[in-house]
Amino acid sequence: MESPRKRLDRDVLVTTALALADAEGLTAVTTRRVGQEHGVSPMALYRHFRDKDQILDAIAERLLSEVRLPEPDDRVWDVQLRDVLTALLTVLRPHAAAAGLVTTRILGSPPGLAIAERTLELLAAAGFGVEQGAEIASQSLCSMVTLVVTEPGRVQTEDPQAREDAVQAKRASLESLSPVRYPHLVAAAGALASCASGDVYYARGVELLVAGIRGVRTGTPTPAV
Repeated sequence: MESPRKRLDRDVLVTTALALADAEGLTAVTTRRVGQEHGVSPMALYRHFRDKDQILDAIAERLLSEVRLPEPDDRVWDVQLRDVLTALLTVLRPHAAAAGLVTTRILGSPPGLAIAERTLELLAAAGFGVEQGAEIASQSLCSMVTLVVTEPGRVQTEDPQAREDAVQAKRASLESLSPVRYPHLVAAAGALASCASGDVYYARGVELLVAGIRGVRTGTPTPAV
């Protein structure tokens, strides 16, 4: 029988799994590895998680539960939507390796449902119909994940020197391109390799998205394909 000392709280296990994802990526998150971190066998986790997928579900729910949705107020819909998206980004930014989990799991837990409902509510207030609002909400929330996982300079390592080496290698690779054929890529090599300011990068990303939604709402013509 399992020793009482080894009875593990579900939240503690999720915290461990998220820390593993942050440090080593999602491939490190297994029932065996999480159990090892607590000195127990994978069987000891089965009370809470049958397999890795359930651990990943729990990580996604943990992230979504930490999003602090702003209270509804009298400001225009796009300002409130910007704040909702920023609240999601604030939670995802420190957890790039796990951020992608919320893309397919946001409708699978109460915290995710609350975020989706609020987003749809704001889009309805903007005048979008059900179908268009659903598409825009889905694309908007997924775009926040994309901003995080594709942040220039994002490297899966806790070693500052390894990160710097990776950034410099990417910059050097871009700078070595033909300046005749790729003049803009060569000029932007530094910015493409690493963000000068993460805060500016994310604020600009949110504003570009919200501005695009405003454009759709006001009937900006869509180019023919």
